[in-house]
Amino acid sequence: MSNAIPTVVIVGGGLSGALCGLKLNRARPDLRVVVVESADRIGLGLAYGGCRPRHLLNVPVHRMELGLTPSFEAWLSERPDQIAAALEEAGGDLAAAFVPRALFGAYLAERFEAARSYGPAAGLVALRGRVSQLLERGKRGVKLEDGRTLEAVAVVMATGNLPPQPPGGPDSWFYDSPLFTPDPWARGAMADLDPDAPVLLIGTGLTMVDVVLRMADDGHRGPILAVSRRGLVPQSHRPGGAWPAFLHEMVGASPVTTMRRVRAEVAAAQADEIPWQRVFDAARPAIPAVWSRWSSRQRRQFIRHARARWDIHRHRIAPRVAREVDALIASGQLEIRAARVKGYAIKDGRAEVTLGMRGGGTRVFEAACVANCTGPASDLGRLAIPLLDEIKTRGWAYADALKLGLETDDCALLQADGVPSSWLFALGPVTRPAWWEITATPEIAVQVDRLVAKLADTDVIETQKKAGPALTAAAFQDLGAGI
Repeated sequence: MSNAIPTVVIVGGGLSGALCGLKLNRARPDLRVVVVESADRIGLGLAYGGCRPRHLLNVPVHRMELGLTPSFEAWLSERPDQIAAALEEAGGDLAAAFVPRALFGAYLAERFEAARSYGPAAGLVALRGRVSQLLERGKRGVKLEDGRTLEAVAVVMATGNLPPQPPGGPDSWFYDSPLFTPDPWARGAMADLDPDAPVLLIGTGLTMVDVVLRMADDGHRGPILAVSRRGLVPQSHRPGGAWPAFLHEMVGASPVTTMRRVRAEVAAAQADEIPWQRVFDAARPAIPAVWSRWSSRQRRQFIRHARARWDIHRHRIAPRVAREVDALIASGQLEIRAARVKGYAIKDGRAEVTLGMRGGGTRVFEAACVANCTGPASDLGRLAIPLLDEIKTRGWAYADALKLGLETDDCALLQADGVPSSWLFALGPVTRPAWWEITATPEIAVQVDRLVAKLADTDVIETQKKAGPALTAAAFQDLGAGI
């Protein structure tokens, strides 16, 4: 009797990869589900792995439920000392509380550790390493940087957010200087910064908020100037009220018509003294359907004219975080302006940054550090990610025209000929061309459930077993120890 076990490989152990592994293992315990991750813990990723207590979830606890046991709320209730401030802010309602992000990472990592198995039998497995490439044609699976290979009936790309790209503009030589921090979330980034030094942050979105909170946590006292083209900052959550779903009625309408409807709903809600935040919450479930019906031209129109304002209202921050940012602005330490970088110069060990201010005029800001807070990259034509480059070169996937990520059809990567792959899938931010809103936990959870249902289908697995080999006990022993 053959002891080959059908194997699914998940590349990446952040939220998307960990959740997919957990749910696929629960749906099909007869499979071997292997999550490959370079970090020593599964489930943390960029969003939940390098957090400080001031870094809070951007949605309340009830929106972070993943269908796992125990629930996130039940798990939190056993840690009263760590959620006291969040509970007080929420009036004792834990479901409505905004708790530290690190707690969610710890919860997911604990759930994964409780479910994982060791050895060659079926189950949920973690391997520590980096996938460098897929196997040659005729085989399905992955090869790790250390030379180990793993054959599989399906491979899921759950690579998470990609590293940020330099912000562009003039004097690109500056981005190779030690005064520039290309990725403020990289290990050790800005660690040696003088607490009294002036700092320029390029970008005023969620990354800027996180970086400012971390600097405050580290005791930074120097002035901080944050700039972006429009100078827009994420809005705050606000409790109370409810609003009926409406955006599903706009499927097929143009971006202009759709945005007019959203503004009309906001106006109606405010007239009824209901927070505008409920309108965006009501719109959330229909966003993928609306986006999917827009043409490439319409999507480009939305991105160019409406995306910035949509993002600051749709991707909001916790009230406590908003108060901290407002306090830093009120104190004069943090300044946020609409401006563009017009040039760099280095003088006496500091950067002299010439800014073109929105509305006219220029300003020169002297900074000891210029940090890139533009957020995760998505333009796969500019990024050199070996695994993604190889997939594109082989014709197993292609990037979209709007530079948002890879084209997919219900998580299956679209090959160069436009046909969905039968064995190569993707989750999370890299699938933005088809999903648009796919960076937040609630949307990722929905996406994971859809893919798990597909991968758990017995007919699908049996078809893939005939097309490619499975993992034998002997082959697993060759892979060595996991995480």
